[in-house]
Amino acid sequence: MIRALFIALLFLLPFDALAWGTLGHRLVALLALGELDPAVRRDIDALLVGEPDPTLAGIANWADELRAHDPNLGKQSAKWHYVNLGEENCAYEPARDCPMGGCVIEAIRKQTEILSDRKRTREERLQALKFVVHFVGDVHQPLHAGYARDKGGSDVQIQFNGRGSNLHQLWDSGMLNAAGLDENAWLLRLRALPLAVTVSEPALPPDSPAWAQASCRIALQPGLYPAKATIDENYVQTWRPEAEAQLRRGGSHLAAVLNAALKR
Repeated sequence: MIRALFIALLFLLPFDALAWGTLGHRLVALLALGELDPAVRRDIDALLVGEPDPTLAGIANWADELRAHDPNLGKQSAKWHYVNLGEENCAYEPARDCPMGGCVIEAIRKQTEILSDRKRTREERLQALKFVVHFVGDVHQPLHAGYARDKGGSDVQIQFNGRGSNLHQLWDSGMLNAAGLDENAWLLRLRALPLAVTVSEPALPPDSPAWAQASCRIALQPGLYPAKATIDENYVQTWRPEAEAQLRRGGSHLAAVLNAALKR
């Protein structure tokens, strides 16, 4: 009874620590899977042995589920899901915006470093893989790099499809779910988009500052914050393609990170 109440209360928390929803994070992972080097795929498969769903998509939402199954680690990692750059016109300064590494930019870099270190234990590297897969998705959700003052749009109340929501949730999952596509259909749709990332030799550390700043610039575009509380079809038709492009970029960037971290 207590556990059920605790889990229910999770849904009352602000959405500033969630991004893309279950579907979006799985799509980023599935897109990355198609761009992995074969040797890297084998390394990842070895790390995932014993997981309930031993696939990249199967671990993609693990970091958002921590608050239910590991509250201490969930609390420790809460700030690793986002960075607030909106008030700074999207310019990133680590000491100001990410003190003690407490933001998604530095979390991606730190967890990638752990993943790439073959002297670490398998358990440490597996946990790092789970964080990397999730956080690379997070950093491509524009409102995860937006304003602190409204918690990445979580405080902006809207009406969408006849129900109350907020801007952050709309971008997390509302616009995607409204398309009525299943996972396979979404994957085909996103794979058909032009490759959104320049293909080059992957390198470490990941370029997460640039990804966050690009996401922030989207969040600050005129019109992303709706003029009216009721979201109409015109808003969805205008902004869902931007969300789709970010998912596509996220998949390619995740593949580049994993290829670089696990290359031999």
